[in-house]
Amino acid sequence: MLEEQLEYVFGQFEHNGTFKSCKELASGHINDTYLIETTNKPFFVLQRINHGVFKDVPGLIENKVAVSRHIQKKLEGASKKKQERGVLAFARTKNGKAYYQGKEGNYWNLMYFIDKSITYETVKNEEIAYEGGKLIGNFLSLTNDFDANQLVEVIPKFHDMSFRYSQFEEALKVASKERLAVSKDYIKIIEESKEEMHILQVLKESGAIKTRVTHNDTKISNVLFSKKNKGICVIDTDTVMPGIIHYDFGDAIRTICNTAAEDETNLELVEFNTTYFKAYTKGFLKHMKSSITPLELKYLPLGAKTMIFIMALRFLTDYLNGDIYYKIKYPEHNLDRAKNQFKLLESLSQQLSKIENYKG
Repeated sequence: MLEEQLEYVFGQFEHNGTFKSCKELASGHINDTYLIETTNKPFFVLQRINHGVFKDVPGLIENKVAVSRHIQKKLEGASKKKQERGVLAFARTKNGKAYYQGKEGNYWNLMYFIDKSITYETVKNEEIAYEGGKLIGNFLSLTNDFDANQLVEVIPKFHDMSFRYSQFEEALKVASKERLAVSKDYIKIIEESKEEMHILQVLKESGAIKTRVTHNDTKISNVLFSKKNKGICVIDTDTVMPGIIHYDFGDAIRTICNTAAEDETNLELVEFNTTYFKAYTKGFLKHMKSSITPLELKYLPLGAKTMIFIMALRFLTDYLNGDIYYKIKYPEHNLDRAKNQFKLLESLSQQLSKIENYKG
């Protein structure tokens, strides 16, 4: 039944492929993604966007198609291989739209599959960190002249620190006495950090730091690599929207430089890996140096601190709210996640002198 549905949806798009088989791809936690194998290559990736999570799916799809086409134009002088593999390419429907909407209300988009590629869930060496940084930096550099105001804000106030603090303050009002008691040390850190953690937002809102196209989910698994560990292209662009480069840089550093899993409870294992920080930063700035301003460069380390902090804040807020947002496996799961991020933040702060003056 599913295969018949996927074959039908695949047939609504303009392409030269003949459906042969399909299989679900394991990557991603929100959308349903399928590899469509055809009788001849290229294969395709068919994606059903979760319209329960994303409120403006047509805007989301138009965002990523517009950004991809902008990058494609930039790559017109590159080799054919680079043009075909250096950016996601989307197929239009037979009606010329970027997406197909079924009778049941589901939205679908179709991408060309980039074969002979692999992804990593974690960084295992400096080379992967460097290549990941290089690709994210290149993505931001290639979209530097794209008018970010044309993009829909897919997740409103996603990195808005004032919004996250207001959520936290509301959670304090409804939290149980028990949860407030075990969280008191972290609540104090949050209250004492308020001014510093608003610096980037103030700079963004004042226009001192430019609003750009940003990816907003720069974990290492959203970068495709060759089997020789060379970066190919950035994927999973569902959250492309206006932002500042510190969000993309900081979120990548947060996920790449933690020496332990995000919910590791043995906090002695949680450290900030400065070696990976330097490798990623070196790659990131390789393409960004021509388009990054001195002020943006100055605040990159604060971008890392801010993105670690905002996740700690969100985890603790959810814990105080009674675990209404993030899925948990046990009652203290969100508290443990918050503790983990606060420990990572502490480790980064202790090594700040090693990274503040590092410019790749």
